[in-house]
Order: sequence, then C-alpha cells, then structure tokens
Amino acid sequence: MAPQRTLLNRILEWPRAAKRLFVVAMDTGMGLLAMWLAFSLRLEALHQPEGMQWLVYTLGPALAFPIFVNLGLYRAIFRYTGIQALITTGKAVALYGVLLLTILLLAQWEGVPRSVGALQPLIFLLLVGSSRALGWLWLAGRPGKTSQRLLIYGAGSAGAQTAAGLIGMHQYVLQGFVDDDAAKIGRSINGVRVYAPQALPEVVQRLDVTDVLLAIPSSTRQRRREIIESLHDLPVRIRTLPGLSDLASGRVTVADFQDLDIEDLVGREPVAPLPGLLGQNLSGQVVMVTGAGGSIGSELCRQIVREGPARLLLVDHSEFALYRIHHELQTLYAQGAHGCALEPLLASVGDARRMADICRAHRPGSIYHAAAYKHVPMVEANAGEGILNNVFGTLNMVHMALEHGAQHFVLVSTDKAVRPTNIMGASKRVAEMILQAIAASSQAPFDTAAVPPWRCPTRFSMVRFGNVLGSSGSVIPLFRRQIAAGGPVTVTHPDVTRYFMTIPEAAQLVLQAGTMAEGGDLFLLDMGEPIRIVDLAHRMVALAGLTIRDEQHPGGDIAIAFTGLRPGEKLYEELLIGDHPMPTAHPRILRAREEHMPWDGMQATLRALQSAALSDDTDTIKRLLQQLVPGYQPGLAPAP
Repeated sequence: MAPQRTLLNRILEWPRAAKRLFVVAMDTGMGLLAMWLAFSLRLEALHQPEGMQWLVYTLGPALAFPIFVNLGLYRAIFRYTGIQALITTGKAVALYGVLLLTILLLAQWEGVPRSVGALQPLIFLLLVGSSRALGWLWLAGRPGKTSQRLLIYGAGSAGAQTAAGLIGMHQYVLQGFVDDDAAKIGRSINGVRVYAPQALPEVVQRLDVTDVLLAIPSSTRQRRREIIESLHDLPVRIRTLPGLSDLASGRVTVADFQDLDIEDLVGREPVAPLPGLLGQNLSGQVVMVTGAGGSIGSELCRQIVREGPARLLLVDHSEFALYRIHHELQTLYAQGAHGCALEPLLASVGDARRMADICRAHRPGSIYHAAAYKHVPMVEANAGEGILNNVFGTLNMVHMALEHGAQHFVLVSTDKAVRPTNIMGASKRVAEMILQAIAASSQAPFDTAAVPPWRCPTRFSMVRFGNVLGSSGSVIPLFRRQIAAGGPVTVTHPDVTRYFMTIPEAAQLVLQAGTMAEGGDLFLLDMGEPIRIVDLAHRMVALAGLTIRDEQHPGGDIAIAFTGLRPGEKLYEELLIGDHPMPTAHPRILRAREEHMPWDGMQATLRALQSAALSDDTDTIKRLLQQLVPGYQPGLAPAP
C-alpha cells in the first residue's frame, strides 16, 4: 500500500499540463475498454476486432474527447469541485452516447451491432464516473490530511452560510455552533447543535475540536477581543471570515478562512479618519511620496489616489518595491478606481541632483517623506549610511520643498526618536529638529541672498507613531514564521513593551497631520496602552492552537527564547519628549511642540556629522549625535 501512495503523491506533484494528459490517457483507455466489453457482452465472446469494428473503436475517443474538453472536464480540479464534477461527467457521457448511437443507427456498418451504441456509453459512464469519484474521495481525504473538527462561533446568517459552504468538503467536520443569543442555545441548525459560550471548554474536550471559526463579521473589535480571551486557554486554532460584503456573494469556502487578524489583539478600536481631512491637501494637486514602495509609503499612495490628486510622484530607490506599488495602482486605474496620473521615479533622496531634477520637472505641492532606514540593529551596524539617508536625505528633501515651492511637507517619524538609545532613533530626531528649526527660522536656510526677516513658505510637520503591524521588520510576521517552523519564538526581553497601530491608521495619521499643520508641528496618535511583546507571543501561539513549552509545561509545542536586548534597543518606547500635548481637530490625534536647536546653531554640527557619515566614523557620529540630540545615550537601555 505504501508504494501505491507514493506513486499517487508523485502524480500530484506533476505540472498541471502533465496531469491533464494523464487524465486524457486514462479516459481514452477506459473508452477503448468499454468498447471491448460492449462488443464482448453483445457477441457473448471475447471480442477480437475486425473490419469496420476497428473504425468504431477509433470513433469512440474521437467523439468523447471534444465533448469532454468543451464541458470543462479537463479544467476541473477534483479536490475542489467534487459532486459538481461528477454531474458534469454524467452530462458529457450522455451527450457522447447519444451521438455514438445516432451514428451507428445511421451507418449500419456490417459486423457492428447497433446495441453497442447504447451498451458502450453505459459501461464508459460507469468506468469514468468511478474513476472521478475515487479520485475526488482520495484527494479530499488522502493519508496525512486528517479532517479538522470545527466549531463556528456565531449562529447567525454568516455562520449558517459558512456551514452550508462546508457541505461536501472533507477538510473540516462541523461539530457545532456557539452563540451569545440565549434564544438560539440548545437549538439546531441543519441538525447541528448550538452551544452556550460557557460550555466551550467542555464541548472542545468532548468533541475533540481543533478549530474555532469566528463567523461574526459585524461585531466590534472589543467584542472579538473578549471572545478571543475566552478561548485563550483552549487547545484550538482560531480562524475568521472575510467581511460581510464577501459573504453576501454566497462564496464561502475553506479558502475563505483566514488566520485571525493580529489587530484584534491590540486592545482598541481602529482610529477612524475625520471626513474631509484626508483630501484637503491632495485634491487636484501634484503629490510626491518618497519611500513609495515601503510599508507606510505604499499605503500612503493607496489612500492618496482615492482623494483625486492630479498626479502622484512615486519615488523609491528599490526597483522591485517601486514596480510593485506602481503596478498595483496602475491596475486600479485600469479598473476605474481612480483617475490619478502616476509617475514612477527611481531615485534616492540622498541624491540631491536627481531630486532637484524631479522637483523642477513636476513641482509637487505636497511632499510626504517616508524614505528612511528604520531597522534598529541594521542602522546601528551601518551608522554612516543610516545618517546619510535618514538625516541628509531629509535635509535634501527639505531643500527641494523650499526651492521648488511645495506648500506642505510631512515627515514620517518614529517613537524611537524620543530619548533615543540607538542611531536610528537619534537620526530620526535630528530629521525632526531640522524641520522644526527651519520652520521657526527668521533667515532663509539655503538662500544666502535672501534678506531677513524671512518666513518659511512651506508648512513643515512631523508624524510620530509606534510599531506598525505588518510592516517590514515587524515582530508579527517574524512570530508567524517561527511558529510555523515549530519555534522557538524569539523575544529580546520579558519586559519589552511596544505601542502598535495598523498600516492604514499610520497612513491616515500622516495625511491628516499634513492638513492640520501650521508649521513645525509634531503630531502623534493616542494609541492606548502599550503591549508586552512576550504577551503577544503567547497569544499568537495560542491562536495557532498550540501550547507554550516551558519548565511548567515541558510537553508544550512552542518554546519562547529570550535573546537579550539588541544593540540600541529600549525596553519601552515613548511618543512624547515633553508633557501636555495639545488637542487637534481629531479627538485621537495630539499636537506637540518640543524644544529644538535654532537653525544657525545646528549647521556646523550637521556639516561635521555629514563628514563623519561619509567616512563611516561611528564613534564620531555618536559623539555628534549626543551634541545634537538631548537625551541620546548610545547603547543604554533604560529601565521601565
């Protein structure tokens, strides 16, 4: 039996075209076998073809093949189509049988009984139908693919649709529903019992449940979090469904089941944008996004095109990242989702000449500066490049904004700029200070011919936020990969905490901040309470239906390994240097005004910093950053 299974598995690994040829060859062989059996049964002897009988043997496959192709039998994937494929097979063979019988009745070839035209299709149907059914059953439940035992949380329309979609599928076996509605508890939906939430531990154990599906797409994030917490100690994987709009189509399949969004663990509702704020600086404008291919930059581009700018300049030094976001936005344009002209521009913000050429040619009215190196250990190990990109790339863009008449400039910053302990955070704080100093300056920063007093014509602002879920370098995808690989899940320190926000929240914050800026403003989001990274790791392991392996539970599935703080890493992050942030038009967005150096006092140190960065002199870089950034203490990880 084992060699047979091995052969079948090898067949499954063939290219799709090879599999189709294999099925065609099998159907041809079964057609010839059916013809031989039909002649043998009719003539009551083992048949040996002769004369016109050879033509009939050839006629069978010649008639069947085009019919099977036209009805899509060789496009079907049996593991997914199931009963529908068998029905289609029956229709195809029936049509083939009618044609064959008609031809034999009309031709009346010598030595060819007309009854063969009725007998052969019946035998052919039996052979082909059996092969399809056996293939489907084997693929749906082949060795190593055990069915998962499912509870659906939510006995409403979404749960009922999902249950209906599971009929005929072998990947999941529905064990019951769970619902908060007391009126539904104890009843049955299509023969499947509805249980109370309080009974979950007993039901999971008694029915050996492996997966719980949240079919509550209209519930609040707070309610979903409460349900997740109630499932925390149960050995089950937690899945979810897409939104109501997807369910309304009636297409509910196993493929629609998703891993639970980690956003549900953040502990707060998403911060919605204020209507009208997003598009004020965008509609009809030429807009530039630097770092357009990155996590934040690409989401900025997606949201910007919805607000009707005349043209969007996508700037990135990574060819692949730029191609990916440009292709995505082009596709949306072709679908009529937006009417914005797109300009993909390969360029580095550190190349002043290239950026000057771009700004001279397109004259952007609003610039969203998201280009930066942000991975803390990577910048710590490549200090010179980090400074050149994060500090002097920003300085270049500030110069371009002033020289070419940009009305608005928004810098995407980070909570690591607050009392930084690493070069990345310090470089972002210097970038913030450049904007603050130039916004407050009474002298033109680059035009030596300008006569004071000078007033900054560009509204410079900065946006500071914490860790972005799903962004490059985020712990979430790292943890998912580690759990999938069997662990361990690596956490730097048991007490490390971080603020989290979603990528859309971050992009909306940036766009709204640009609208509310008066000049030199620093904006931040009220992000709720910070989350311990080790708690996040525990929850992600639990959501995968696995258990933590430690001294108390040596038989657990996934270990958590503490690796020690990385160079420059802090135990906790802050969003604000000073106190008493001010409210804005948005109830969850705050405005801060923090002390900074005057522009005249920064220039000499910046020139020295640039020289040190060009020579990659890390010690000098750190010393100069300490002069520029109050509170910068390289390598220090402050206690909470």
